[in-house]
Amino acid sequence: MYLPKNPVAMVHRAARAALSPATPLLVQMVVIRRCNLSCGYCNEYDDHSPPLPLEDLYRRIDHLAEIGTVTVTLTGGEPLMHPDLDKLIARVVSHGMVCTTISNAYPITERWIHRLNRAGLSWIQISIDNLEPNDVSQKSLSKIRKKLTLLKEHAQFGVNINAVLGSSPPEHTRQLVREIEEQGFYMTVGLMHDGEGQLDPGLAGDELAELYGELREHSNKTIFHLAGEGWERKMIREGTVPFRCRAGGRYLYVDEFGKVSFCSQRRGDPGIDLLSYGKQQLWDAFNAPKGCEDACTISCVRRASATDEWRRQDGRPVPPAAPAENKHSLPIIE
Repeated sequence: MYLPKNPVAMVHRAARAALSPATPLLVQMVVIRRCNLSCGYCNEYDDHSPPLPLEDLYRRIDHLAEIGTVTVTLTGGEPLMHPDLDKLIARVVSHGMVCTTISNAYPITERWIHRLNRAGLSWIQISIDNLEPNDVSQKSLSKIRKKLTLLKEHAQFGVNINAVLGSSPPEHTRQLVREIEEQGFYMTVGLMHDGEGQLDPGLAGDELAELYGELREHSNKTIFHLAGEGWERKMIREGTVPFRCRAGGRYLYVDEFGKVSFCSQRRGDPGIDLLSYGKQQLWDAFNAPKGCEDACTISCVRRASATDEWRRQDGRPVPPAAPAENKHSLPIIE
């Protein structure tokens, strides 16, 4: 288990969050939109945006601490393309929040690993979808084997490997999982979704159900990744699994403009500036059905919502907005 630098403060935050539904358990915050890769299924990147200014991001981190946030995931794009990612991690940790990040690992170096160690990173999720690059994904094991060796030798933070089913042919995915299993990393497998957050079987095709069942048994998951599971098989079988979505309350997606969205695939809803987002907005979103829950495959939202399934949700529904022109011009991945 990889504990945060301030475990007492983290436990205190978690205890307060358990008592108050209007408290984020997980916030994913974009620190740079640019990515070094261009994966076919991803709509959460561009190839030119500069790193966001430190002072702007510091203000957002400080505000997240004020509203009681437990865990902050710094994301992109590719967050390691932000030259001061370690300073941002240290800022999160200084407030007693848990800090994680998501990366394709291409930019990983031994120097970067030591910077992340000193900053107090708790976890990094490495996305690896296939053995060799294809039109669906360039996040390939062949390109980062040496990076994984560096992480194994030097990282003081946890490393979780995530593979998206459907981003490579089934047999390639099986081989990928076998190799990661042999290296002893934590591993999860996820379902690919389209631009609306709904299931896309991709290259797995009709084998998706069998593939998920088989590879889930080979996944080495942390206790945190076990939370909120159990919906995937039914989703593959039936296409819908109702739940009480707490996005905007327990889970926030903060884009590069500092706007809060329900999730990456509902960017712009509600579109409120984070620095103006307080207890009332958290409570309203926590209580509001979103209209897209049944077919949602965004696992981080389901995981953050799972602890409150027993609580009522009787707020005013917030159905998905009609697609605006160029709304998704900056391509988003979960």
